[in-house]
Amino acid sequence: MAEYDFDLFVIGAGSGGVRAARMAAGMGVRVAIAEDRHLGGTCVNVGCVPKKLFVYASQYAEGFAEAAGFGLTNKGIEFDWPTLRDNKTREIERLNGIYQTMLVNSGCELINGRAVLVDDHTVAVGDKQYSAERILVAVGGWPNVPDIPGKEHIISSNEVFYLDEFPKRALVVGGGYIAVEFAGIFSGLGTDTKLVYRGDLFLRGFDNEIREFAATEVAKKGVDLVFNNNVESIEKQADGSFVAKMTDGSNIETDLIMYATGRNPKVANLGLETVGIKQAKNGAIIVNDEFQTNVPSVYAVGDVIDRVQLTPVALAEGMALVNNLYAGENRKVDYDLIPTAVFCQPNIGTVGLSEEQAREKYSNVEVYKSSFRAMKHTLSGSEERTFMKMLVDGDSRKVVGVHMVGPDAGEIIQGIGIALKAGATKEVFDSTIGIHPTAAEEFVTMREPV
Repeated sequence: MAEYDFDLFVIGAGSGGVRAARMAAGMGVRVAIAEDRHLGGTCVNVGCVPKKLFVYASQYAEGFAEAAGFGLTNKGIEFDWPTLRDNKTREIERLNGIYQTMLVNSGCELINGRAVLVDDHTVAVGDKQYSAERILVAVGGWPNVPDIPGKEHIISSNEVFYLDEFPKRALVVGGGYIAVEFAGIFSGLGTDTKLVYRGDLFLRGFDNEIREFAATEVAKKGVDLVFNNNVESIEKQADGSFVAKMTDGSNIETDLIMYATGRNPKVANLGLETVGIKQAKNGAIIVNDEFQTNVPSVYAVGDVIDRVQLTPVALAEGMALVNNLYAGENRKVDYDLIPTAVFCQPNIGTVGLSEEQAREKYSNVEVYKSSFRAMKHTLSGSEERTFMKMLVDGDSRKVVGVHMVGPDAGEIIQGIGIALKAGATKEVFDSTIGIHPTAAEEFVTMREPV
């Protein structure tokens, strides 16, 4: 066996890379991990964590307004953007420190810098080269911004967390998680917000009824939804504002333009071509079920392989890889029944098949629904509604999909995801006693299919 500097060299200290590095080091594997930006990757620095903090912030103003119906009044509310921005940054810096401590304490050698593949067993960081028996690429993704006139005036989810000033008007372009979530954040914090999407309806791939219901509720919160339209070009005005020229011939004046139009694997200048690693058209690294590339000593996990771009999925992939390589196991990551949430306002939570997918797969689909105004809003005065939907294979009686639009949908669907993973039937749901009064009890009291 050849002698290498390390048994495993991990490129990228995001969710998947850190989990793999720590686990391997804990097994006595000689591990190095290289990162050229901030520890924790997208999720910790410019993704899930700061976004969720901003979502919390954006809900307070509405909560204060609704409190009046319960006899609590609070006048003169003001939003101070620097306070939110800087408190968030301090929290992220704290988490960066925790990640560094965890890696070092686990026995990993942490290398600061951009790692590049030199050959199938060699990585270069700056002017220094390291050899490794195996190399794991976990560099994640990067926001995609289209090449249009005025592109230089666009910000992405990378920059939105560090704005010098909070905009009075914002234009968010895109139809996925990030676009819908940030439209809600801007609007909740008092910004006049438009969400532009080129298609008929945002959140493509979700259950159509959920998409339609969510669009109605998001619009109620003050977001101006502009569908079947797109930005052709952007011009900056003398006062610093922008004019977006639209495909329908109209103009939109705004103070900020944020694009959330997908993310691409962050593979530029990584040396993949030098080593001959096969990639998909969008740059994603192609791997087999063991996360091994066509170069046997090189592996990849997380957003860079573009399977399911979710932090918990990257963690699962990293754990499976390390257990298989160094603990003699034969784990496979199960990509079925992955619960997910969109932290728009109100939240969307979903697990399993959409109604459209269920009808393609099963011949006898039962659909159960519930739509209601939550108890809280009988006094708050809000017109917000909650919607729940359950899909059942009528032959096996298994519940194959559960969807929700409403407060804390993500928290509720996480628990239901366990039930679906365990193979729960509709009768199991029906025999479960609900917690009263909660919204979640609706999922165990849906008796008649529609």
